[in-house]
Order: sequence, then C-alpha cells, then structure tokens
Amino acid sequence: MSKLIGVILINYQDYAAKYLAACFASLKRQNLGNFSYRIYVIDNASSPESLSYLKNNYPDAYIFPRPDGNYAAANNLGIKMALNDGCDRFAILNMDTELEENCLLEMAQALESDSQIGIVQAKILLYDQAGKNNYQPRLNSLGNLVHFLGFGFTRGYGKREEDFDSFLWSAPYPEIKGYASGCALMIKKEVVDKIQGYNEEYYMYHDDLELSLKARLAGYKIVLAPRALIYHKYEFKRSVKMIYYMERNRYLFIFSFYPWRLIALLFIPLLLMDIGMIFYSLLGGWFKDLARVYRYYLKAETYRLISQERKNIKSFQTIPFK
Repeated sequence: MSKLIGVILINYQDYAAKYLAACFASLKRQNLGNFSYRIYVIDNASSPESLSYLKNNYPDAYIFPRPDGNYAAANNLGIKMALNDGCDRFAILNMDTELEENCLLEMAQALESDSQIGIVQAKILLYDQAGKNNYQPRLNSLGNLVHFLGFGFTRGYGKREEDFDSFLWSAPYPEIKGYASGCALMIKKEVVDKIQGYNEEYYMYHDDLELSLKARLAGYKIVLAPRALIYHKYEFKRSVKMIYYMERNRYLFIFSFYPWRLIALLFIPLLLMDIGMIFYSLLGGWFKDLARVYRYYLKAETYRLISQERKNIKSFQTIPFK
C-alpha cells in the first residue's frame, strides 16, 4: 500500500515571495514516520517572473504553471500530477501557513484510522509569534459551518482552544458536521476518484464547501485531527475583495446541492437576504460586483452547468441530502 502524500500549494502572483519560504521550511521539518511526501507548487496566474522565482528557489518542488488564476482548477491539476506520481493522499494547504512537525503525520494517520473517513482537517490556529511561543494561540478553524442560506463560516474563530475541549477530545478524531477548511485538509484517492475532485466552475471560495459536501453525500466522514497543528497567517482584508465569487458561489452551492423543494421553501428568506445585500452593497460601494452575480444567473449556460452538476452528484450520492 502506498504511503506517499502529495502536498499541494497554490501560488498566486507574489504569494510565494511573501509566504513560501516559511511554509516550505516547516514542511522540511515534518516527522512523517512511515509516510513520505512530494511537494507540488501550482503557479496560478503564472508569469515568467513568478515561474523563474519558484524554479530557482525551490528546486525540490514539482512546479506547474497555470494561466488564469482558477484556484479550484489549480488544486485539480496538483492532485492530477500527484496521482500520476503514485500519491494516494493529497494535502491541500494554503501557502500562508506553517506546520508543526507532526502535522502531516497526524492527518495521514487520521485518514487511515477508519475507512469511512474521507477528508481530514488540521486544527488551524491563527499565526501569532508571541502566542505561538507561549502555546496559547487563538483558533482559526476547528472545521467550518454552513448557514442554510449558503454562507460558510469558521467554527471557533478567534477563541481559545479550552472553549472547545468537549468537542476537541470527544473522540480521537471528532467528526466535522459542516465542511473542512480548504486552508489545511487531506483527502484520499478513492474519494477524489468518486467525486471527481473540485468543481472548477467555483474558481475560488466555497470550493472547500462543495468538495466536502460531495464527500459527505458519497458516504464519507469529515473529521478533525486535533493534534495536527498548523498556523495560518490569515488576513480577512484579502478576502473581502472577492465578493463576486463569494456571492456567486453561495448560489451555485444552493442550486447545485439543495433539493428543489428546499429551494422553493427558502425562496422568501433568500429574497429578503438579497434585498439586504443590495442595500449593503450600495452603502459599501460594491454594487457593481453584486450586479455581475445577477448577470451570471441570467445566462442559460449557467443553468446547463448546474443541471450537469446535479446529475454528477446523483451519480455517486449514497445518503440523502437531509
């Protein structure tokens, strides 16, 4: 049985110059036991400068350029390259992270512990040098939650670990009832084969939600590995610039996964939320981004893609959505 982990990191423009040195150093320090790994850096929205930087500074990594910045497609490419090299576990990691020495090992062991486990998330902590040194960092995510109107959000953000002791140690690997954060997850080959990886239409944001929910509908559990520690240099201000994909993909998730009767039941709450979003966008100066979302859902091609995705999900679904 293969013991090879494919570690997939996505670069975007100058992210590698800012973050990769520390992330790469933490990967080099990994205690892997009987496992081994290969690092795949996908240079998303690649330029001659970014590609040259990566090849010159990280000769130990497998580097693949992509042109358009599609994060979901970049992860699919990384998984494909790792599959070709014989990897049967895939660690999807944000580049702006640093891993504790046993992080990958703990995640891989969790994935091995139960055949029903399909995805494992590390315990993601907010990077803070003083807090890290004192072993009292704040939480970034213990697994993400999803609101019935399609909003995803982190569980435990900004809180102390002791506030979640009953969850963290309720089992060797507590089950995440929502979805695994795309910042630090590990997925096994049989799940990827069954659910066909990421839906590239999402481009970015909600991609981890759709990946996780497909795995759950295929009958797999998503769990937290409490001893797999990773520190995330999280900056929300980078995310709010991507409101178009957040809102577009919120509806893409709803229309792709929710039964039509549930969508009908939620029509009024969704409408009221949209009215609120319109006012909020006018006040915040991003109404043009919201208008782009509405234009996306006025195209017939959008509904053809949604229909195809609903059929794809039905082809591997083994448990009811409810």
